[in-house]
Amino acid sequence: MTRPRENHITRFRAALEETGPVVPMATTNLFTQPVCKEGALTANDREVRRFALRKVMRNMDLAAGRGARTYVLWGGREGAEVDMAKALVAALDRYAEAIDTLAQYSEDRGYGLRFALEPKPNEPRGDIFLPTIGHAIAFIWKLQHADLVGINPETGHDHMSNLDVTHGIAEAIWLGKLFHIELNGQHGPKFGQDLVFGHGDLLQAFSTVDLLKNGGLDGGPRHFDYKPLRTEDMDGVWISAAANMRTYLLLKERAAAFRAGPEVQEAMEAARVTELRTPTLGEGGCAELLADRSAFEDFDADTVGIRGAGSCGWTS
Repeated sequence: MTRPRENHITRFRAALEETGPVVPMATTNLFTQPVCKEGALTANDREVRRFALRKVMRNMDLAAGRGARTYVLWGGREGAEVDMAKALVAALDRYAEAIDTLAQYSEDRGYGLRFALEPKPNEPRGDIFLPTIGHAIAFIWKLQHADLVGINPETGHDHMSNLDVTHGIAEAIWLGKLFHIELNGQHGPKFGQDLVFGHGDLLQAFSTVDLLKNGGLDGGPRHFDYKPLRTEDMDGVWISAAANMRTYLLLKERAAAFRAGPEVQEAMEAARVTELRTPTLGEGGCAELLADRSAFEDFDADTVGIRGAGSCGWTS
């Protein structure tokens, strides 16, 4: 361990003991050093891949020592600038090998860590592997330690792909793979801005908070991965940090009031939102469906097609 690293760790531990915060998650920088410019866990150069694995393992030792339960992995350099310069299928093999190795290391040491992959489409890599929540989830099912690996979605990253991040988070919740989350703001498909949460698309931020509160995942840490505006002084840094928490708590209050409002409940009824929780098949399964003439033979699709879906109740 180098002296500068020892000094940083000593200062960090002292700050935690003095102020009281805990360490819920940890990660490793595998994207800033020039040695990782062509990749880290998926570099063509085997020596670089072995260096990257050892670097993560060393930081896992530190994370477990501070009580972290989640280890986030963002593959900012895993990908390609030129597709022909990378054996793409082999790269995914090496990526899976690395994640499984780290999971096994945690198990062997008794660390009890869960690993959360953080999808992002681009920057600093031209095209990053596992760019979206769907890509990452599909990748996880091939792993030997799939039970220990989940997702760490960052709201701004889905906005960069022009996707609805709330839908992606819902899928991760549905699959039991939302291990961690990073909230911030983003103005659509451009470079990662890491704005204060809610800045950029407030309605999307509201739907995300509403999902977290009402979708069965109200507990757990809320991580804000944002950067103060470059024009801020130190006072502005702390003000912007507080703005993330204040915005989240305000949206959480609004979500609770929204769901409890009589007009909203009427709109949900008109839009048949609660009906979606009723299984499509009855107790008789497929046989019952085929025997039910009202499901097809006597179903008046033209008349039902005229009926509105009640969406205007949510936009007015």
